[in-house]
Amino acid sequence: MDINIGNDKPFFLIAGPCQIESQEHALHMASAIKHIAEFVGIDFIYKSSFDKANRTSLHGKRGAGLERGMEIFDFLKKEIPGLKIITDVHTAEQCSIVAPHVDAIQIPAFLCRQTDLLLEAGKQGIWVNVKKGQFLAPWDMANVAYKIASTGNEMIMLCERGTSFGYNTLVNDMRGLHEMKKTGYPVVIDATHSCQQPGGQGTSSGGNREHIPVIAQAAVAVGVAGVFMEVHNDPDNAYSDGPNNLHLNDLENLLIKLKAIDEIVKCRPKI
Repeated sequence: MDINIGNDKPFFLIAGPCQIESQEHALHMASAIKHIAEFVGIDFIYKSSFDKANRTSLHGKRGAGLERGMEIFDFLKKEIPGLKIITDVHTAEQCSIVAPHVDAIQIPAFLCRQTDLLLEAGKQGIWVNVKKGQFLAPWDMANVAYKIASTGNEMIMLCERGTSFGYNTLVNDMRGLHEMKKTGYPVVIDATHSCQQPGGQGTSSGGNREHIPVIAQAAVAVGVAGVFMEVHNDPDNAYSDGPNNLHLNDLENLLIKLKAIDEIVKCRPKI
């Protein structure tokens, strides 16, 4: 993947709808976000899930499924030259199936200590973005990274997505970003799931998207390798995680602010 990823490098963007809603919607979102990222001057990886296996309710929408999801990813790469894609996997068996269709694999937070899954993800020889479990201390991620690195794959990203703080509530401790950076691996802030209220709506998760820019700007001010944001053109009607999805219309202005902060923090003022 021809993106220069590092905590001291210009930040890159991981963004897209929570799950694949349709091929047409995926094409629209990937094209629109890529256009915005290129306009602002930020490297971009498209994110969307083929299966959301950890829904709050049995009745929650889960996505396109494994086979159809891979077909859609292949379609997107054909239609949008240069598009980079990341998606999450939930079982070790999925890793080798998914890897040929994407540029990076993501490990969900609830699964971040599953050894077989981490080892198989590492063996694919592509970037692995691991979400920090809501139940873990930031320094615990060193053990997670070591499992992947034991396969010989050092292309590892560690992603902060909030810490459980009572019922249906997450908080973000910005010191955790600093602690995870001590591992030597690139650190990513998940600014949207950090604003989530897990199970907060009874049969689905709630959230407060007005806090997304707050979390994103604070994290970039600390200094991170990347920013993860779920983005949707109609968040209130998104198939999942709508309350904590950033509206597509708000993406450009936020990225401009984040880039300005990033350049100051990493001492790269405009000339």
